[in-house]
Amino acid sequence: MSSILTNSSALVALQTLKQTNKGLAAAQNQVSTGMKVATAKDNGAVWAIASVMRSDISGLGTVSEALAVGSATVGTARTAAESITGLLTMAKERILGGGDLTNTATRDKLVADLNAIGDQIETIVASAAFNGVNLVHGVVTADVEVISSLARAADGTLSVETIAVTPEDLSGIAGVLQGWVAADLEDQAAIDATLTALEDELTVAVDAAAAFGTAQKQIDIQADFVGNFIDALKTGMGAMVDADMEEASARLSALQVQQQLGIQALSIANQAPQSLLALFR
Repeated sequence: MSSILTNSSALVALQTLKQTNKGLAAAQNQVSTGMKVATAKDNGAVWAIASVMRSDISGLGTVSEALAVGSATVGTARTAAESITGLLTMAKERILGGGDLTNTATRDKLVADLNAIGDQIETIVASAAFNGVNLVHGVVTADVEVISSLARAADGTLSVETIAVTPEDLSGIAGVLQGWVAADLEDQAAIDATLTALEDELTVAVDAAAAFGTAQKQIDIQADFVGNFIDALKTGMGAMVDADMEEASARLSALQVQQQLGIQALSIANQAPQSLLALFR
């Protein structure tokens, strides 16, 4: 039955065209944004998970920066301890190879060299600071906590993980070599006592360098892990929210053809009632 009041064919064609236009808009949005879940309206559950992951990625980026600063701080202390180790070794060599220490001029030169080495060690200890933290000067006594990671529990709560770095006080080493006069090296007993003191301080410096090296290695390993973890989170989040561009492009082309056909079908359906005019001719 034909009716001039209700055009069922046009209604069906119109609804079909609306659905096609809706799908076309979604496909165009995916192609333009590169995301299949850009807002909570697209998929609330996936969007919520991705938002938490995006927040974790941002937090881990800050952790990565903190690890870089921590590594540099500990590395500065390690370099200072290694330099002090080298200077103490040099001081031992100067004493052992000082020549005839019964000669006053020789002793004067040796004492001047040792005092200069002591002054250099003092300068190194005082300047071995990074970002305002000096781990070898003795001012910092408590462990320095370097933020190393963010841990999210099964219930969603977030906690901060840290790596503790223990300071090493090397400020007293310079005093072993400073303030000497030629008379301090007049006999073998005095020389032996000096060498023993240097050996003790050398052990302290070597142990400090080793401890800082171990801590810096731990920080660097954690930094590599955090970087890889961030990449894994980005990959996982991308799998959930990124659009398959090949699929989206193909769907967009198909929907554009469907839209054209829908417009054509609606036009034909709208013209159908005009055929009723032939009945009145």
